[in-house]
Amino acid sequence: MRDLLPPTVSVVVAGPTDWAGELLPAEQSGLGVRAVESRRRDYTAGRVCARRAMAELGLPELPVPAAADRSPAWPAGLVGTITHTRGYCAAAVARAADIRSVGMDAERHRELNEGVRRLICRPEEEERCARLPAGTSWPLVLFSAKETVYKVWHPVVGSWLDFQDATVELDPDAGTFTARIDPVRVAAATVADPPSVVIGRFVVEGDLVRTAAVLTH
Repeated sequence: MRDLLPPTVSVVVAGPTDWAGELLPAEQSGLGVRAVESRRRDYTAGRVCARRAMAELGLPELPVPAAADRSPAWPAGLVGTITHTRGYCAAAVARAADIRSVGMDAERHRELNEGVRRLICRPEEEERCARLPAGTSWPLVLFSAKETVYKVWHPVVGSWLDFQDATVELDPDAGTFTARIDPVRVAAATVADPPSVVIGRFVVEGDLVRTAAVLTH
């Protein structure tokens, strides 16, 4: 993820030992007593990486508990994001004075069935994906980009978006995407200057799709 985000953002990708690392007491409650092993490993790796990213910024390694909606609750003065997919986890942290919001997502490269594509893609997005070069699951890249956009949006606005609330255009040559938020959702936001456009970057490498974006002040 380091290659997709600016230098003001500290990025840490989980190593072999991070999946079984130690959680701080404030982070424990985010798991719940019935968490399955895969959920426990993902959650743990995300928190361990987040604290390592704080250390890279020269900051104390503070806990990142889960909010009521299960999103990471970042310490005051920080913004961040966590992503995990099978065998991969990463966290990114920045000072809120430098970055308004940051989001990223990772997915294992795969084809999506028609029903899933219809949930994720607007008709014009499916048409554009069909015209892009063969060999890449472009609807999956679109899905990952939308996940990143929602992670950028949520900390700023305080609400989640549906998949149909953002229209994404992919530029395979530049490795970038541009997401335009539904004007109705933007107008309904109760914060000053809600994001209406989010521009990010993506990479399809091996069987891994990665997307990331920042919202600046």
